[in-house]
Amino acid sequence: MTSRDPSPPRASGALRLVDRWATSIRITHEFSRLDRALFWLAVVGIPAALLAISLGAWLRWAPTQAPESPHPVAFRVLPDAQGQWDWAAAAARLPGQAAAQQHLDTHLSTAPHWLSFPLGTSAQRWSLPSRHATEWACWLAPQGQRLGHATRTASQGEIAPFNAGFVLNTPPGEAGRTALCRVRAEGPARLTVEALDDGAWLQGLQRFERHAGLVDGGLMILAGFLALAALINRNVTYLLFAAWMVLNLRMAALSGGWDVQWLGHRIPAEWLTPLRHATVAAFFLCTYALFRRFFAQELARVRHPRVLAAAGLVAALNTGLAAVLPFEAYLKATWVLAPLGIALLVGLLARILWVTRSRVALWWAAAIGVTLAASLHEVVAAAWGYKALIGHFNHVTSALLASLLAVAAVAQQIKQERVARREAKAKLLQTYDAMPLGLFTVARDGTWLAANPAMHVLMGEPPLDLGHERWAARLGDASWQRLIDATAAGEAIEFSVPTPGPESDAARLMARATWAGDVLEGSLQDVTERAKATERLRFLAEHDSLTQVLNRRGIQRALEQALADLRAGEHLCIAYLDLDRFKLINDLYGHPAGDEVLLQVCQRVQGLLSPGMTFGRVGGDEFLLLMPQLPVDLAALLCQGMTTAIGQEVYRVGERAFQVGGSVGLAEIAAGTSAKDAIATADRACRAAKRGTPLGLVVYEHDASDFAEHHAEMALVQRLATRQPLTGLFVEMQPIMSLSQPRGSLNFEVLLRMQDADGQRVPVGRLIQAAEQTGRMGEVDRWVLAHVLGWLRQHEAQLTRTQFVCMNLSGSSLNDERFLEDAFALLKGHLDVAHHLCLEVTESVALHDLANTRRFIHQVRQTGAKVALDDFGAGYTSFSYLAELPADLLKIDGSFIVHMNQHPAHISIVEAVVSLAHNLGMKTVAEWAEDAATVETLAEIGVDYVQGYAIAKPMAPERLVQHASCADFLSSDEMRQLARRLETLGRTPDLVVGAAPSPVGGGGH
Repeated sequence: MTSRDPSPPRASGALRLVDRWATSIRITHEFSRLDRALFWLAVVGIPAALLAISLGAWLRWAPTQAPESPHPVAFRVLPDAQGQWDWAAAAARLPGQAAAQQHLDTHLSTAPHWLSFPLGTSAQRWSLPSRHATEWACWLAPQGQRLGHATRTASQGEIAPFNAGFVLNTPPGEAGRTALCRVRAEGPARLTVEALDDGAWLQGLQRFERHAGLVDGGLMILAGFLALAALINRNVTYLLFAAWMVLNLRMAALSGGWDVQWLGHRIPAEWLTPLRHATVAAFFLCTYALFRRFFAQELARVRHPRVLAAAGLVAALNTGLAAVLPFEAYLKATWVLAPLGIALLVGLLARILWVTRSRVALWWAAAIGVTLAASLHEVVAAAWGYKALIGHFNHVTSALLASLLAVAAVAQQIKQERVARREAKAKLLQTYDAMPLGLFTVARDGTWLAANPAMHVLMGEPPLDLGHERWAARLGDASWQRLIDATAAGEAIEFSVPTPGPESDAARLMARATWAGDVLEGSLQDVTERAKATERLRFLAEHDSLTQVLNRRGIQRALEQALADLRAGEHLCIAYLDLDRFKLINDLYGHPAGDEVLLQVCQRVQGLLSPGMTFGRVGGDEFLLLMPQLPVDLAALLCQGMTTAIGQEVYRVGERAFQVGGSVGLAEIAAGTSAKDAIATADRACRAAKRGTPLGLVVYEHDASDFAEHHAEMALVQRLATRQPLTGLFVEMQPIMSLSQPRGSLNFEVLLRMQDADGQRVPVGRLIQAAEQTGRMGEVDRWVLAHVLGWLRQHEAQLTRTQFVCMNLSGSSLNDERFLEDAFALLKGHLDVAHHLCLEVTESVALHDLANTRRFIHQVRQTGAKVALDDFGAGYTSFSYLAELPADLLKIDGSFIVHMNQHPAHISIVEAVVSLAHNLGMKTVAEWAEDAATVETLAEIGVDYVQGYAIAKPMAPERLVQHASCADFLSSDEMRQLARRLETLGRTPDLVVGAAPSPVGGGGH
C-alpha cells in the first residue's frame, strides 16, 4: 500500500515552527546544565564533605568523654571440685594454697571456684566481666559478713548483673578488708576481677549498651535489607544470607557478652544455654549452606566434590551432636569439628578465587572468610586459652566487617548486572538489526509501529509506512484475525500471500507474536521453501520414491481407513500382486532396468483403475490394490485384466525387451478384520496363484473354505502369541512293523495332535506353522517329550517287545539352546526308559548344520536314546553326507514308497538306499505303505520296518498297549497271510536297534 504524503505547510507556518523548536532547545539545554550541576553536587560534593568531616572529627577533635579503663585486680583462687565448701572452709584454704594471679581459665569446668581479693581504697565497685559466669556470691573475710548473691535471673545485696558479667558494690568503710567470693560458670570462662571507679563504671555501662545497640541495629537493618531484596527478587541466596547475618549477630552477642538480651528484651536464664547451643550449631550449618548455595557454579568448575562432601558431613555431624550432647560436651566437640570444617571451606574458597577471579565472589568470600577466621580464633581462644587478639578480633568485629563486605558484594553484583544489562541491550539492538528473521511491533488496531531491516525486505516495495500503514493493507484481514486468535492460544500461524507475476506461486509466511502491553511483538518468516520441502517429505513418507504410488506405510494406512469405514455386512476386495520373473531382470541387467520395468507396470495397472481405488507398493516386486464398494466378481474381472495388461506386451528398456508376468491373490474382506490379517489373506491367495493357475489368479471369497482355513490359522497364531498355557494337546501312536518278525516286535511312532475348545481337531500342519511363527515350537516339543517319557515309564512292563518309539523334533527346536538343555535334562531324568526313545531329525534340518547335528546325535546316544533320519531321499545331497551322520534308523521318504510298484525307478532307489544304510550299520523304515503288494516288495528288497495304513492307522495309546505285537493290528487277510509268510521265511532275527543305555557322560556305542 502506498504511503500518504502530507501536503507541504505554508512558508510563514514553517518559520514559526522553526522558531518554536529553537526556543525549546535552548530552554531544555539550560535546564539540562542546572540539573547536571545539582546532580554532581548531591552525588559527589555532599558525600565528600561528610567523609572529610568524619575523618577530621576522628583524628582531631576531642572525644565527648575521656576514656577511663578498669584496673585489673590480682586474686587468689581455688576450685571446689566437690562443691562442698562454705566460706569458712574456703577462707582457711585460700591463703596457704593459692598464689595471686590476674586471671584463671576454667576449661569448661562447672564446679564452683573460690577467690579472694583485697578491697582497695580507690574504688567501690568490683566487676567479674566473664560472660560465662552464671553465679557470684561474696562475703567479707574473716568475719563472714555476706555482701550479696546474684545469678542471671535474680540478685541480692550488693551484687548485680553488669554488662556481660556481675558487679560488686562495697559499702563505705570496707576498704582494706578482703572479699571472699564463690563463682560458678558454664563454658570456656576466663575469670578476672576489675576495680571500677564511678567514671569507669558509667563509661563501661554506656559503652556496652552503645556497642550492643550499634551491632544489633546495624546487622538487623542489613539482614532486613537482604531479606527484602530476596523477597522482591525471589533470590534464595539473599534470604539465606539474611538468616546468616542474624546468626552472625547472635555469635557477636555471644562473643561480646550481651547475648543475654534480644532486641532490648532480656532472655530468661533457663533459655540462655539452649539458645547458645542452638546458635553455634545453626551458625555453622547456615555457613555451609550459604557457601554451598552461593558458590554452586564455582564449585562445579573447581571439581572437588569429596572436599565439599567432607565439609557437609562435618556440618551435619556438628548439628547432630548439638541435638544430643550437653553444652559442655558439645563445646569440646565443636573445638574439634569447627577447625576441620573451616579448613575445608577455606581451602575451597581459595581454589574458587584462584580459578574464577570473580570480584563478586571475592567480596562474598571475604565476608565469609572473615567470619570463619573469627570463629576459628574464638575456638582457639576457648580451647587453648590464646586470647591475645580476643579483644580486637572476635565475632563482634568480624560481624561488622562481614556486613561491610557483604554490602560491597551486593554493590558489585548490582554493578555487574547493570553492565550485563547494558551489554545485553546493545547486543539485542545489534541482533535486532542483523536478524534475518522479520521482527515487528504492531499496535492493537494493526498499525505497524516498528520493523527491523529484514522485515522491510520481506514486505518489499513500497516500504512500510510505520505509524500509518496497517497489517491488513499488506497481508489481509484474514491473516490479522488469525494472528490475534493464535496469539491468545500461544501458537504460530502460516498463511499464503500472493506474489507479483502471472506464474508466481503464493509465498508462504509464518507469524508468531505475543502481547507486550498494548502492542503486539512478533516475528514473520518466509517459509515457502520449507513448506514445499515439508509437503515433499510428507508425500515421500507415504509414497514410493520410484513409482510415486503409495508405499507400504501409505497403503497400510489406506487399508486401515477403508476397513474402519466398512459397515456390517459390507465387504472390501483387496488384491495382492506379485511379479513373475522380475528378479531375473535385476540379476541379469541390473536394478536400473528393473526400476524402469516397475514404472511401466505401475503405469499399466493405474490405467485400469477407477476413482476410489488405491494402489501401493509393499515390497520389491509386490503390490496391493484396494477396491472398496466393488463386488468380488467384478474385482476378479479387474484382476484378470490386470494380469493380462502386465503380461500381454513386452517391456522395452532401451534396446532390450523384457517379458514379465504377474500372479494375483484376490481376497474378499469382511468388516472387523484387521489390516494385518487382510494382507496375510491376500498374500496367501497370491502364493496359491503363484504355484500355478491358468489365469494367474486365485480368489478367496469371504465364505470360501480356504478363507476359513486361513482365518483359523490366524486365530491359532493369535492364541499362541498371547503366551497362554498350551491346552488341547494329545498324542496318537502308529505301529511300525518289523518285516523279519512281525509278531516279535511292538514299535511305533508318536504323532502330535490337538483339539480346539469345541473338541474339533486342529490340523497338525496348522499347529506346527502357528507354533513356529510365534516361537513356541520348542515348548510344544518339550511337552511331547515329557509326555512320552512319562508314558513309557508308566507302561514299561507292557513294552517288552518294543525296540524303539519314534518321536519327531522340529528344526526350530534343534536350533533352540534352551529346548536342548531341557530335553537332555528330561532324558537324564528318565534313563530307565530313554533307551526306548528314538528322536527323528528330518534330512533337511540335519544337513543345514552338519556339525551341530553330529553333536546332537552324540549327546542323545549318550543317554541311551536313538536317532533316526526322517524323510531321507527328499533332499539333493543326502548320500554325500550320510556317512557323517551316525544315526540308528533311516526313514525313507514316503514319496518313493507310495505306488512304488508302478514306478520301477523308485524300487531301484529304495533298494540302493537300503543297501547303503545296511552297509553303514543303520536299520531302514519305509513310510506310507498303503497295501500288501507294496509291503511285499519292501520285504523283498531288504527293508527292515514298514509303517503306513497297510499296517494300521494312528490310534490312541490306550489301544496300542492292548496288543502284543504290530501283527495284531493287521486288518486285511492279505496282510495277515503276508505276515505269516514273512515269519516263516526265517530271515535274520531283528538286531536290537541302538545299544543298551550307557551311563550319562560315557562313550558311544
